[in-house]
Amino acid sequence: HRPPLLARSTVRAEQTDHRNTTHHNTPQHTNKGSNMKASKTRAIASAAAAFALVTTACGSDDAADEPAAEPPVETEAAADEPAAEPAAEPAAEPMKIGIVAPSAENDLAWSQSMFDSVNRVGEGRDIEVAISGGLFVVEDAAAALRGYAEDGFDLVIAHGTQFGGPLQEIADDFPEVAFALGTSTDFFGKDNIFAYSVDAGQGGYVNGVMAAQLTASNVIGVVGPVPAGDAKLYIDGFVAGAEAQNPDAEVNVNYIDSFGDVQLASEAAKAHVANGADVLTGTAQMVVGATGVAAEEGIPWFGTQSNQTDLGADIVVSSQVYHWEIVLEQMLDKITAGTLGGEAFVISFENMGLEMEYNDGFGLDASVRESADATVAGISEGTIEVPAGE
Repeated sequence: HRPPLLARSTVRAEQTDHRNTTHHNTPQHTNKGSNMKASKTRAIASAAAAFALVTTACGSDDAADEPAAEPPVETEAAADEPAAEPAAEPAAEPMKIGIVAPSAENDLAWSQSMFDSVNRVGEGRDIEVAISGGLFVVEDAAAALRGYAEDGFDLVIAHGTQFGGPLQEIADDFPEVAFALGTSTDFFGKDNIFAYSVDAGQGGYVNGVMAAQLTASNVIGVVGPVPAGDAKLYIDGFVAGAEAQNPDAEVNVNYIDSFGDVQLASEAAKAHVANGADVLTGTAQMVVGATGVAAEEGIPWFGTQSNQTDLGADIVVSSQVYHWEIVLEQMLDKITAGTLGGEAFVISFENMGLEMEYNDGFGLDASVRESADATVAGISEGTIEVPAGE
């Protein structure tokens, strides 16, 4: 049994609000008229002039003259009628994209990063988007993935590394459907699975450089979910950037072994503050617990995955934002051309899949912002090396 879709929206290129709209395809029909070929008929009456021959029969010498033949009559058909326009091709069906995510689409973190990206794809393509969020139980997520495949979706996205196990079996059952799994660089050798990942350490490094300049205590706290995937990449990059900027900075990392436990995230943040941290960061959908503590304490927060300014307009400094549309566009092009998978994609500063977004309401010092911009440039150009993670 497939869980109900928590949100369903249709996105069209001309829309500015991409949520909760309805798509209608109305094929245009034009009556096809037959082409009239110009025809010209010429009727020619031909008569040979005949003269009555005088005969001697009955002793008559009167000759009755025959009337002269009429001149040939020429008739022409009516003027050509214009050819009817050919029938218009039926409007193309929108590409259907189904997303299965472990948290809500508005979590300001992992799941929202994908939903926002698909909406950005809709600004230039005719697509229909459906999302099943909050499916942190793998069995429920698997049922939703299978349901989208059964419904004939063009691309089914398993937005969570933990969904990789069941996805392999589901992909075998639907060889004509394209699937995508992230974050992962492994498509399991299957021709109908795309893998996608992110160099999250790049934005982590930039945030670390800024955090090291904002701390007065030289103690920075990090709240992480599990030491894997983009979470670990981000945290490793953050630590490297802070230490490169300020060798005296102490960066304490606490993995709470959960992506969604808000209470644990809050407790971890409080522990960091008690230990002297005056700057915080973290990653995954549970960070709402940590940002709540940062807001209460008036401590700067550095975000990732989505723009997290709404979690604290006074305390959020910047956010590394994932632009998955960079790889989604490539996937959709390949699907249209007949390739359903067998390739891995990675977003980064270099391909504009990552972007640093700053909160103007925070009042970041200009020199700190300049150092961040220089760091982004250095990473993009290859002059600054970011740890790739273990």
